[in-house]
Amino acid sequence: MLKFSIVTEQNNSKARAGYFETDHGIIETPVFMPVGTQGTVKGVNQNFLLKDIRAQIILSNTYHLYLRPGTEILEKAGGLHKFMNWQKPILTDSGGYQVYSLSSLRKLKENGVEFRSHLDGSLHFFSPEKVIQIQRSIGSDIMMVLDECTPYPCDFEYAKKSTELTSNWALLNKEAFDRTSSLYGHKQFLFGIIQGSVYKDLREKSGKDLTNLDFDGYAIGGLAVGEPSETMYDITNFTTDLMPKDKPRYLMGVGRPENLLESIDRGVDMFDCVMPTRNARHGVLFTSEGVLTLTNSRFKDDFEKVDDDCDCYTCNNFTRAYLRHLFNAGELLALELASIHNLHFYISLMNEARKRILEGSFVDWKIKTIKKISIKNNSQEDGMEEK
Repeated sequence: MLKFSIVTEQNNSKARAGYFETDHGIIETPVFMPVGTQGTVKGVNQNFLLKDIRAQIILSNTYHLYLRPGTEILEKAGGLHKFMNWQKPILTDSGGYQVYSLSSLRKLKENGVEFRSHLDGSLHFFSPEKVIQIQRSIGSDIMMVLDECTPYPCDFEYAKKSTELTSNWALLNKEAFDRTSSLYGHKQFLFGIIQGSVYKDLREKSGKDLTNLDFDGYAIGGLAVGEPSETMYDITNFTTDLMPKDKPRYLMGVGRPENLLESIDRGVDMFDCVMPTRNARHGVLFTSEGVLTLTNSRFKDDFEKVDDDCDCYTCNNFTRAYLRHLFNAGELLALELASIHNLHFYISLMNEARKRILEGSFVDWKIKTIKKISIKNNSQEDGMEEK
């Protein structure tokens, strides 16, 4: 069983600072996990992830790694850690969200989901048992159960059937996990996923079903799929009350920096999102003074660093004007430098949030910080608010 320790809880908030141990390292929370879907964080090499960005853990994806390079190659390599030369913790999403996003290519069944590969159209089937088997081959430190992520909007009856399916699959996931073991000698842990769309009675039922199975940690799924931010915050706040206090709480696929801070305030410990790297590839950078779209003409002769308060490799060595030039010239270095900065910003924000929780000043700091980081410092919208 995963040991999770809470160091401090904020008096006037549900925010908490804690840590848990894996065989690949200790993870201090709150924590943001850079997304390395296919065994790589797009545009960023592992050396920068480790030394400059200082990522504690990354997320990879079961669906994508199953399709390529495949479990045979991963097992021959000795697992994903060795294959990608990353010796810190890895969490693997079960592929449920990818199956959801491929709704035209999949068919849900009581015992799993049939889908066609987005690569070549070949037919595949994911059962809860198979998803556990694939994640054993990957060797991730934290494995996620197979679930169905409901769309938004979603009518009650569909959400009810989907939530029941997720609960049934959760039991099969847990049974498969308990009767199998790690292939590479390190401990693996399994997190359950609470679903229920925006319906609190379904969230409550899902929470009871999942917590009765005693997973190592719990995730909130089915948010950041198009619902208003206030709805997301309300459901997050409601759902964290359903989750055990002595286990990590993970809000999947969220989100903008201000979303992370508001969700920490509501009791969340763990996050992942493609936003920092996806936005970076379009020249959209997050800073302590707001959002910059560096492809905007106003930055063509701006020789200031991207963010005065940032000490990442990008900010220490290059100017806004230089990054704008790289983007306009189509140079690949632009994608790397922007991605390094955005990931560094996200992780530094989590580190500062933890520090403020420990000091007891989180709420006031959160309010002031959100006002600053939410400003869009140019005339064009970033347009990249995808999960």
